[in-house]
Amino acid sequence: MTAQNRGSIAKVVSASLIGTTIEWYDFFLYTSAAALVFGKLFFPTNDPLTGTLLAFLTYAVGFLARPIGGLVFGHFGDRVGRKKLLVLSLLLMGGSTCLMGVLPTYATVGVLAPILLTLLRLVQGFALGGEWGGAVLIVSEHGDDKRRGFWASWPQCGAPGGNLLATAVLAILAATQSDEAFLSWGWRIPFLLSGILVVIGLWIRLAVSESPVFLAAQKKNDTATHAPVVEVFRKSWRAVLITIGSRMAENVSYYVITAFILVYVTTGLSLPKSVGLNAVLIGSAVHFVTIPLWGILSDRIGRRPVYLFGAIGMAVWSFAFFAMLDTKNSGVIILAATVGLVLHGAMYGPQAAFFSEQFPTRVRYTGLSVGGQLSSIAAGAVAPLIAVALFKEFGSTVPVSLYVVAMCALTVIALLAARETKGESLHSEVLAERSHVSA
Repeated sequence: MTAQNRGSIAKVVSASLIGTTIEWYDFFLYTSAAALVFGKLFFPTNDPLTGTLLAFLTYAVGFLARPIGGLVFGHFGDRVGRKKLLVLSLLLMGGSTCLMGVLPTYATVGVLAPILLTLLRLVQGFALGGEWGGAVLIVSEHGDDKRRGFWASWPQCGAPGGNLLATAVLAILAATQSDEAFLSWGWRIPFLLSGILVVIGLWIRLAVSESPVFLAAQKKNDTATHAPVVEVFRKSWRAVLITIGSRMAENVSYYVITAFILVYVTTGLSLPKSVGLNAVLIGSAVHFVTIPLWGILSDRIGRRPVYLFGAIGMAVWSFAFFAMLDTKNSGVIILAATVGLVLHGAMYGPQAAFFSEQFPTRVRYTGLSVGGQLSSIAAGAVAPLIAVALFKEFGSTVPVSLYVVAMCALTVIALLAARETKGESLHSEVLAERSHVSA
């Protein structure tokens, strides 16, 4: 790779990383708020866990909109290009988050408050459904074949980066405000900050060039012209199933570690919310740093071995994680979350390149987005709900750990059914597809 090419890919990676960080900041901010304040402000009940469950229901609604967003954004992304859709997703996500910051609560407008919150959550989910596939794809299609795992892992850092940013803002507010002030108005600040972040992200993202792989396919008249989703399910259904199965352990474990921990630490262990926030904060910082390292390793030994290590390691760690939380020692709790997120990174790091390499260029945005977001409904959408419900029903975290283990088993099966894709050329694939269509 020449110096000019390295500069170009670095620019694309930076723009994609900053954009995804902002969008995940918006999305995870809602997750943390659902665990900490939304139950009290929008779903007041006599039972704190019931209020939290209701708040997480609106959280889950966002996941229901993600496959729709993936389908719509993927459809147009495969037809007109990746860049335009990434700009639109950023605007939708940022706008809905800012509006959440000015929403009236249940005490002010009654049932209208949770209805408005749910509608804005739907917009968030719709936007993120199109964001993830486009962000990882535009980097995958810009990068070179030998180091695609490394380059494509950087947009993945947007998830811990966004979570780090959201948790840091909440942790600062929790440390500088009383619980009453935070519950009254302090929680609105991080939502309103999203407006500033979106302006920055938009300025950077507009400077990114369109995917060269897409442009090459467009020049050869080999882009999707009708319904990419139909072609995906007709010709790439196996890749869709592999994508869904591979995300089960990754998605569920992430939300158990970063969202359910806030509920368990405060409600189950009666510790200050700052304990859980600090654990997620430090763990996310380490997570951010290690994701590209897993991407590099996947370029050397393959996507599947690294991904399998993460899935199997997470199954084992799911029991140690809660045992360490039960010590009520802040340092041990931080270690539990950090190790869990490092293992998660072994799945998340190679994921972008691995999934991108499963689909042909003409339907890659649609296949990547639909497969990735369908799994979000079955995994991430319900993970906090199931974890809270299991803990409430059994008064123990063992069923939660068994739930994580079951999802890890599904992921292992999917990975064993997948082919290794390390080093495959997305550029030459355009020509291969062209020959196939002509034949």
